[in-house]
Amino acid sequence: MDEYFAMNKLWKPLALTAALIMSGGTAMATQTPDYTVIGKSGDVEYRQYTPYVIAETRIPGDWSANRAGNEGFRRLVSYISGNNEARGKIAMTAPVAQSRGEKIAMTAPVSQATSGEDWVVHFIMPPGASLDELPQPRDPRIELKQVPARVVAALRYSGSWSERRYQAQEQRLLASLNAAEVEALSAPEFARYNAPFVPTFFRRNEILVTIDRVPESVAEGWQVALAR
Repeated sequence: MDEYFAMNKLWKPLALTAALIMSGGTAMATQTPDYTVIGKSGDVEYRQYTPYVIAETRIPGDWSANRAGNEGFRRLVSYISGNNEARGKIAMTAPVAQSRGEKIAMTAPVSQATSGEDWVVHFIMPPGASLDELPQPRDPRIELKQVPARVVAALRYSGSWSERRYQAQEQRLLASLNAAEVEALSAPEFARYNAPFVPTFFRRNEILVTIDRVPESVAEGWQVALAR
């Protein structure tokens, strides 16, 4: 499958809009969710995230990955660009995440939707933003949600957004968690930190999984760091 956000006729104006929204005109948003690195085991980084708010939209599961990603991105860019009750602009925060999940799930993996599952695309709101302070979307297909504090296993990689590359990295992460006997509390989430016109070798891509604990070797190091 080609890249989820292909540089086609639809994506070009969206990419330009995103570039204008991102702070300083750079190719990456300047803010990311607050988290503390607990430690690292091989290529997997373990993080403690503080709570944050997302703007989320769901795309019917019978859409392709490309079309779902483009449609979700378009809706959310419209929201942060002023299509909200306050008609105000909201800073764009990295990463932009696309996932798949059952209708009752909060987050789930990026892959071809089946069995009545939906595509889920979300933008993370600026750090410190609260549900009470953020303007409500005028588009009823967009919902604001609070994501609670969580412990996450993250695998970072560069390169294209192709499904084949994503799946290969996903398997690496899940194999590492399995070997460490760490239980995943959510299925993987595909996070992208850059605009689509950024060369693939400069891109920051991550696969994130909420977990029940960190491996003992990493946790011990974290406890020692706290003691200092």
